[in-house]
Amino acid sequence: MSVLRKLSCLLVAGIAVASLSGAAFAADEMSPEAIAERIKPVGDVYTAKDLEGIAPAATASTTAASGPRDGETVYKGACFACHDTGAAGAPKRGDKAAWEPRIAQGFDTLRKHAIEGFTGQAGMMPPRGTCAACSDEEIENAIHYMTDNL
Repeated sequence: MSVLRKLSCLLVAGIAVASLSGAAFAADEMSPEAIAERIKPVGDVYTAKDLEGIAPAATASTTAASGPRDGETVYKGACFACHDTGAAGAPKRGDKAAWEPRIAQGFDTLRKHAIEGFTGQAGMMPPRGTCAACSDEEIENAIHYMTDNL
């Protein structure tokens, strides 16, 4: 038998073995156990009842016990996005010239615009500065932080 013929026979035999083992592998992949493993949920869902005694429930009293956040914390958590960059015409923190006309209107006006939102000639302020979780007191604290640090 020629070398070429021997190589052809080996190649055909190898393909046949590979095909048979591939068929067995494909059959294993389609077993009910393999399918169940592939489609099982990534995580588990728990209800509050499932977690009783494991994790303390967050309540309004535990959240309120810590008190309102200070102005710097509120500023760094929400206000900085516009007041550090001047986005939407926001006066930058520390820009005395931009803040003076606003401060001249009085704190009540600053508070009202910050809480309710405001659109003026120089820009706009979304209600609560997009900090929906901020209390009125926290908004006031942030205003004081910005105006006290000019």
